[in-house]
Amino acid sequence: MFSLIGVLITSCEVDDFLNPEPETAVSGSGFYKSDEDVLAGIYGIYDALQGVNENTETSNSSFNRGIQFEYLLTEHRSDNTRSATLEGSRADFHRYLTDDNNIQSEDYWQSMYEIIFRANSIISVVGVADASNVARYTAEAKFLRAYAYFNLIRLYGSDDDTIGGIPLVTAVAEADDDEVLFTRVPKSEVYEQIVEDLLEAIDNLDNSFKARASKAAAQGILAKVYLSQPIPNYSGARQLCEAIMADGSFALQGDFRDVFYNEMNSEIIFAIRYEFGDPNESQGFSSEFTSFSRQGRQDGLNIVNPNLVAAFEANGGNRTSVSYFAFGDPTSPSVEVTKFLPDGSDITTDPATPTYGASSRQAGNDWIVLRYADVLLMHVEAILRDGGAVATADASALNSFNAVRNRAGLANDADATITTDELLLERRVELAFENQRFFDLLRFGVANIVLSAHSAADNDEDITVYPAYNARALLLPIPSREINLSKGLLKQNPR
Repeated sequence: MFSLIGVLITSCEVDDFLNPEPETAVSGSGFYKSDEDVLAGIYGIYDALQGVNENTETSNSSFNRGIQFEYLLTEHRSDNTRSATLEGSRADFHRYLTDDNNIQSEDYWQSMYEIIFRANSIISVVGVADASNVARYTAEAKFLRAYAYFNLIRLYGSDDDTIGGIPLVTAVAEADDDEVLFTRVPKSEVYEQIVEDLLEAIDNLDNSFKARASKAAAQGILAKVYLSQPIPNYSGARQLCEAIMADGSFALQGDFRDVFYNEMNSEIIFAIRYEFGDPNESQGFSSEFTSFSRQGRQDGLNIVNPNLVAAFEANGGNRTSVSYFAFGDPTSPSVEVTKFLPDGSDITTDPATPTYGASSRQAGNDWIVLRYADVLLMHVEAILRDGGAVATADASALNSFNAVRNRAGLANDADATITTDELLLERRVELAFENQRFFDLLRFGVANIVLSAHSAADNDEDITVYPAYNARALLLPIPSREINLSKGLLKQNPR
């Protein structure tokens, strides 16, 4: 999909281009001379978001993985999933032992800033494009910049303004501009920029694409931003969700499985595309979700926690069989994610010997960033939480809530009211393994309560010990590499 990026990569060293240090973050403005060049640069931003398949380039550090490590920073740090073993830096996430030298966290930080740097570069040269495309290209770059900042501020940004959120870089940086590159600005300022970028995207994009920025994608991400920012804008979030719902371009799939295996379907609003078997366009995270019959390079990641299994048993409906499967010994099974089984997978014929196709490490499963069910549940959330309510009988909220439940084969909510606990449970089973749970807990203000209880649970000490959890673990440490590059200007999060 992003083959044009090859044109750009030839202009500089690949490693530097993918993970620039400040001196390489300066725009190569001499390269961009035409509309075609700018469009190639736009594709390059998506390429940074898509990332590099770890099974193609096995370097453990300083190699852009894009969103391919995101489940470690989100699902593993929620009560949803864990690593199959306690070995290696990946196992640190589910035990809240992630330190400032963690390779995966460092790569994620660099990947998101690579998206930002590429977006800033395109914005600075977009004037050479055809006049009819300038506003659209700018909006597309700003949408991607906003999405990267939204991820970073939620994972690394402190609420304490004496520490600051994260560095906010909105223009091409000079090589020695340490103040811009490494000064943490207040969290509220970062959110203001995110909102500004997404509003511009809404004004200048349409719904022509699902694998590129669109008006609906900007509306949906902005709705989530409004729900997440320090002072939530619930009415604004509701209006945005209702605009997507009224547009008529999106609908729930009738079969939950089709959401993930009938790609680019009516439910998808924004997804990151991958292509099976192509070492430059495939992803490797799907194979890492296998453990019983290991297909990845690790012993098994995103292994499903027992309390999530219990949540599915109570409220999963027909989503359960699509979402996970218990392999092996029934008394001690390996409960594994099946939402994103690598292409060619078959666990139905003989679960004792599941098949994963000829090249499971080069999977083509798209990564879904935003889908219509999420919008419906955000619509409920905006109504429920507006004014601090703990339950609502609002007819439109009930319609949205029941639409998601009914697709799962469940009856309408029995008492015609929705509580925050019911909504969190519904979001948990509907969006399990889609990197939403951790952010949901933060947004609803219950992360410390839920994760403290989860960490204290009597789990198998060989697998799920959580010895280091405390409220500060909700914030990832700034990678030490960045602290060192800043010569101490970039301050660390409290630990």
